[in-house]
Amino acid sequence: MRKLLIALLLLLLSTLVFLTLPHILDRTLNSVASPPPYPAGDGARQLHDRLFVADLHDDALLWQRDPLQRHSYGHSDLPRQLEGRVALQVFSTVTKTPRGLNYERNGADSDNITLLAMAQRWPRATWSSLLQRALYQASKLESAAANSAGRLVLIRTRGDLERFVEAWQQDPQRVAALLATEGLHPLEERLENLDRLYDAGFRIAGLTHFFDNEVGGSAHGLDKGGLTPLGRQVITRLEEKAMLIDLAHASRTLIDDVLAMARRPLLVSHTGVEGTCPGTRNLSDRHLKAIAASGGIVGIGYWDTAVCATSVEAIVRAILYSAELIGVEHVALGSDFNGTVHTPFDVSGLAQLTEGLLAAGFNQSEVAAIMGGNVQRLLLANLPPD
Repeated sequence: MRKLLIALLLLLLSTLVFLTLPHILDRTLNSVASPPPYPAGDGARQLHDRLFVADLHDDALLWQRDPLQRHSYGHSDLPRQLEGRVALQVFSTVTKTPRGLNYERNGADSDNITLLAMAQRWPRATWSSLLQRALYQASKLESAAANSAGRLVLIRTRGDLERFVEAWQQDPQRVAALLATEGLHPLEERLENLDRLYDAGFRIAGLTHFFDNEVGGSAHGLDKGGLTPLGRQVITRLEEKAMLIDLAHASRTLIDDVLAMARRPLLVSHTGVEGTCPGTRNLSDRHLKAIAASGGIVGIGYWDTAVCATSVEAIVRAILYSAELIGVEHVALGSDFNGTVHTPFDVSGLAQLTEGLLAAGFNQSEVAAIMGGNVQRLLLANLPPD
């Protein structure tokens, strides 16, 4: 009897640890250099409070947090987004990451997200299907929007965004939400699954994440190759469906292959640039120029591997370098909030970035473009029509 009680106690303890681990990871891995509040000068604050702020990458859907409720940890939720004056947020779906994840070389034969999905009590179908993980995270965002009393608005078409902007101009206490994939391994090698992602609301497609997949090579993969035969079909189908292609995490060869095929603007949702921070996945000057030439935009990240420090100054330095090289109209924000990164502030502190851009010599219209105007323009021109 004693042995049975001990076994039951150990089982209970292990279950509690398993279920609380996601919360511990979230608190530990999605951290900030300093807690709120985040002060900014009066001039920067007044300008910031007039801006349409857009961010191209947030991984909040991965975590067991209600996006409508304020939290004291993690990088974002709707109350803090409204405080930070965010008007548009791209939410990405993470479906697989390799064990021992690193920036240089990862295989595709292991996965961290399976245990996380189980521990967070995601539907059983998500335990073995990457497609179901993407669709489940999409449903989480849809449910949040439905329960937000109009404060979180899903965007699928140009008309949706046009109507949102008009409403936002009357009452900015609302956030537009777009869905994106963090890699196309959820296709599970089937081109027709792209239609399922589209029908679920996905409008931006990252091609790869931290490992090579069936579409192409990752900057962090083993082979780091270009587009596969399936990948070439995917690029064609994405453009036919007016889904934007995201080159974040793409290998250099993959970027070249997509640039040679694409006929629509390309974006990089969250990245650094080699000109201020050399690194495996940071963009070269050549690729920055080519993406700008496509009519696309580059979202500058906030974490140290992207900008070589955890500071507003480092983010601004990367933005300034990029703007001088390719033009202000091609630069945007790509925080990577909630993507297991350490950032200078949470989303409520974005006025500090406005202040930093002003201090770097950008005028008010340039700041407005970088902070969100460029993203709004790109989406209004390239989302699918109603």
